[in-house]
Amino acid sequence: MHFSDGFDYNMWPAAILSIGLVFFFVGSYMLPTRRREWRSMGLFAAWIVALFTEMYGIPLTIYALTALLGRAYPVLNPFTHQNGHLLVALAGGSYLVWALVMLVSSVLFWAGFVVIARGWRLIHQAQRNLVTEGIYRYVRHPQYSGLFMIIIALLIQWPTIISVLMAPVLFWSYIRLARREEAEMELQFGEVYCTYKTQVPAFIPRWSNFRLIDSQFSDKSI
Repeated sequence: MHFSDGFDYNMWPAAILSIGLVFFFVGSYMLPTRRREWRSMGLFAAWIVALFTEMYGIPLTIYALTALLGRAYPVLNPFTHQNGHLLVALAGGSYLVWALVMLVSSVLFWAGFVVIARGWRLIHQAQRNLVTEGIYRYVRHPQYSGLFMIIIALLIQWPTIISVLMAPVLFWSYIRLARREEAEMELQFGEVYCTYKTQVPAFIPRWSNFRLIDSQFSDKSI
């Protein structure tokens, strides 16, 4: 396996293509319709642009860390794309760590898109009815769970100062959005949704949900 020994940045076409592809896939299943949804999506968009700008364009985090650490920086050439993965750099440029980072982040990234797509498909088919089947048997907000998986995957693959600092704000924005949506669902569906809410977690599935879901939710949509 050969890795470049040069300066693997200023690749703006790659940055633009990556940003566009993420927006296309996420927008296809999570296109905002209300103002508060646009605010959260705008924050996600800013986060994606900042991350891929550093990944392919201008490595601001690496500039900052090399200036701060000087000769103590753990790799000789931090500006190859392999060493741009900070977890790899901290491991001294290890090929094994690079392979693990790529494997874990890639699986989590594409799994996030699958979760988003499955949640969207059920909502689209339900036509404003309450959905408690399929992936909604395990989490109440699978589309946001999938988005969180994508964010975590990119943080594993390419952590930067800006993306790490912005990530908690981004998570909180979507958690607030989910809570507002749940308040509306309680008004619309009443006790049925309240009961569902007590049995199914918001974003992270419980093991018990995989083994046993109450029959009133496992059989059909309400």
